[in-house]
Amino acid sequence: MMNEKEEKELMESVEAGEWRSVADFENIKQELVDAAKKTAIKDYRINIRISKRDVEALKTKAMEEGIPYQTLVTSILHKYVTGNLKEVS
Repeated sequence: MMNEKEEKELMESVEAGEWRSVADFENIKQELVDAAKKTAIKDYRINIRISKRDVEALKTKAMEEGIPYQTLVTSILHKYVTGNLKEVS
Protein backbone atom coordinates (compact mmCIF):
# COMPACT_ATOMS: atom_id res chain seq x y z
CA MET A 1 0.00 0.00 0.00
CA MET A 2 1.34 3.41 -0.95
CA ASN A 3 1.92 6.10 1.61
CA GLU A 4 1.27 9.77 0.93
CA LYS A 5 4.90 10.53 0.02
CA GLU A 6 5.09 7.65 -2.48
CA GLU A 7 1.80 8.68 -4.06
CA LYS A 8 3.02 12.28 -4.41
CA GLU A 9 6.30 11.13 -6.01
CA LEU A 10 4.37 8.93 -8.45
CA MET A 11 2.06 11.78 -9.44
CA GLU A 12 5.03 14.11 -9.97
CA SER A 13 6.71 11.46 -12.12
CA VAL A 14 3.59 11.04 -14.28
CA GLU A 15 3.10 14.79 -14.61
CA ALA A 16 6.77 15.22 -15.59
CA GLY A 17 6.22 12.89 -18.55
CA GLU A 18 8.51 10.14 -17.25
CA TRP A 19 5.99 7.43 -18.18
CA ARG A 20 5.45 6.07 -21.68
CA SER A 21 2.70 3.97 -23.19
CA VAL A 22 3.47 0.33 -23.92
CA ALA A 23 3.06 -0.79 -27.52
CA ASP A 24 0.44 -3.55 -27.87
CA PHE A 25 -0.67 -3.00 -24.27
CA GLU A 26 -3.78 -5.20 -24.39
CA ASN A 27 -1.86 -8.30 -25.56
CA ILE A 28 0.93 -7.76 -23.02
CA LYS A 29 -1.66 -7.19 -20.29
CA GLN A 30 -3.44 -10.44 -21.19
CA GLU A 31 -0.15 -12.38 -21.16
CA LEU A 32 0.65 -11.02 -17.70
CA VAL A 33 -2.85 -11.79 -16.40
CA ASP A 34 -2.57 -15.37 -17.72
CA ALA A 35 0.87 -15.80 -16.13
CA ALA A 36 -0.41 -14.44 -12.82
CA LYS A 37 -3.36 -16.83 -12.85
CA LYS A 38 -1.07 -19.81 -13.48
CA THR A 39 1.26 -18.69 -10.70
CA ALA A 40 -1.59 -18.07 -8.27
CA ILE A 41 -3.11 -21.54 -8.62
CA LYS A 42 -2.53 -23.25 -5.32
CA ASP A 43 -3.64 -26.79 -5.94
CA TYR A 44 -1.35 -28.68 -3.60
CA ARG A 45 -1.00 -28.66 0.16
CA ILE A 46 2.18 -29.56 2.06
CA ASN A 47 2.92 -29.97 5.75
CA ILE A 48 6.35 -29.16 7.16
CA ARG A 49 7.93 -28.99 10.58
CA ILE A 50 9.56 -25.65 11.33
CA SER A 51 10.83 -24.05 14.51
CA LYS A 52 8.56 -21.68 16.39
CA ARG A 53 11.28 -19.02 16.19
CA ASP A 54 11.35 -19.22 12.38
CA VAL A 55 7.56 -19.08 12.14
CA GLU A 56 7.49 -16.00 14.35
CA ALA A 57 10.21 -14.39 12.21
CA LEU A 58 8.21 -15.19 9.05
CA LYS A 59 5.07 -13.71 10.59
CA THR A 60 6.98 -10.55 11.51
CA LYS A 61 8.41 -10.17 7.99
CA ALA A 62 4.99 -10.82 6.47
CA MET A 63 3.41 -8.21 8.72
CA GLU A 64 6.05 -5.70 7.62
CA GLU A 65 5.15 -6.49 4.00
CA GLY A 66 1.41 -6.36 4.71
CA ILE A 67 0.74 -9.92 3.54
CA PRO A 68 -0.27 -13.19 5.23
CA TYR A 69 2.72 -15.25 6.32
CA GLN A 70 1.55 -18.24 4.24
CA THR A 71 1.70 -16.01 1.16
CA LEU A 72 5.23 -14.96 2.08
CA VAL A 73 6.33 -18.60 2.47
CA THR A 74 4.75 -19.50 -0.87
CA SER A 75 6.48 -16.55 -2.54
CA ILE A 76 9.87 -17.50 -1.08
CA LEU A 77 9.50 -21.12 -2.22
CA HIS A 78 8.35 -20.04 -5.69
CA LYS A 79 11.30 -17.67 -6.07
CA TYR A 80 13.70 -20.41 -4.94
CA VAL A 81 12.46 -23.07 -7.35
CA THR A 82 12.41 -20.62 -10.27
CA GLY A 83 15.94 -19.41 -9.54
CA ASN A 84 14.80 -15.89 -8.64
CA LEU A 85 15.66 -15.94 -4.94
CA LYS A 86 18.78 -13.84 -4.56
CA GLU A 87 21.08 -14.03 -1.55
CA VAL A 88 22.08 -10.66 -0.14
CA SER A 89 25.77 -10.52 0.67
